[in-house]
Amino acid sequence: MKSKLLGIALFGMTVAAVTYYPELVAKTTQVTPTKVQHIVTNEQPIVDVVFVLDTTGSMSGLIETAKDKIWSIATTMASAQPTPQIRIGLVAYRDRGDQYVTKVVDLSSDLDSVYATLMDFQANGGGDTPESVNKALHDAVHKMSWSRSEQAYQVIFLVGDAPPHMDYNEVRYPEIVAAAAKKGIVINTIQCGEMPTTVAPWTQIASLGHGEFFQVEQAGGAFAVATPFDKEIAELSAQLDDTRLYFGSAEEKDKMAAKMSATEKLHGMASVASRARRGAFNASAGGRANMLGENELIDAVTKGDVSLDEIEAEDLPEVMKPMAPAEQRAYVADLAGKRADLQRKIRQLADDRDGYIAEKVEEAGGIADSLDQKLYDTVKEQAGKAGLEYESGPKL
Repeated sequence: MKSKLLGIALFGMTVAAVTYYPELVAKTTQVTPTKVQHIVTNEQPIVDVVFVLDTTGSMSGLIETAKDKIWSIATTMASAQPTPQIRIGLVAYRDRGDQYVTKVVDLSSDLDSVYATLMDFQANGGGDTPESVNKALHDAVHKMSWSRSEQAYQVIFLVGDAPPHMDYNEVRYPEIVAAAAKKGIVINTIQCGEMPTTVAPWTQIASLGHGEFFQVEQAGGAFAVATPFDKEIAELSAQLDDTRLYFGSAEEKDKMAAKMSATEKLHGMASVASRARRGAFNASAGGRANMLGENELIDAVTKGDVSLDEIEAEDLPEVMKPMAPAEQRAYVADLAGKRADLQRKIRQLADDRDGYIAEKVEEAGGIADSLDQKLYDTVKEQAGKAGLEYESGPKL
């Protein structure tokens, strides 16, 4: 009889363990990122950052903030020493039954093209509180071309106001976050607003993801101020874009034509302040990859990476094909001079803009509670483990 009771008891304990073990793991298991401390090498460090954005109806203010501030965020992240290459990716998410569940924009140093897509994001859908957070996180971890470099800071910022659906038959965040940790990806969570049911999962995701959790107001709480220098910086930035020439195969030129199309879109649709922030970023060392793109002729010739005599006629930019060799050399030299002068002017105006903003920040009593400062503090601490040092504060 006793052995029978013991057998029943053991069976019950086994069933309970099988039943509750996944939940127990979800609450307690943490996987240390495999790249917590990166090896410092001579290669340029990389910052890979993916923003996972709730784009349901309640998030309109935050989405507009993201459109206006993404260049400030990029400039802040690029201000580290040594200067890193910045790549940004996006995952927009809503919920089942909406126009889409997720939209994925892969990591890229072509921030113009990423920004052009961000400009199309609109707040809509949702309505039942929980959203497809699990699907969005899964896409961020598994559908992005994360760097394989040993000297890389890889981070996800999950931004939203509602908790994840836990009633869907899909992979859930504890398993997704564990997979991110194995790849060396840190996950931070930003709760917009104060919905009580969001606090627990957002806190747990950040804890399991070796990241930070913080709350901001529904619209994001970023510090934004227009300056007397914005218009001129935006105009000079457009002129700087006009100094770009691309060479190479038809496929390579088409790829850069798409980038130029994205640039034209942002010049036509983005705010003056946003275009000024982009101009300051592009004129900085960290904005070099976005400004130039690939196979940019003026830069390649100026640095001695290629000689005009080595380029086949059909691979030249269209504007240069009718020119004689001497005219080509003079044309490239003229554009190189204009570019250097424009970059110098933009950097000076950007310094003046920074000084003006610093005065406004002081007048406002500081920005300790702003999204800008919270992002900077988080990045400074986490990127330090990848050998990156931030000292100048957030760029606004």
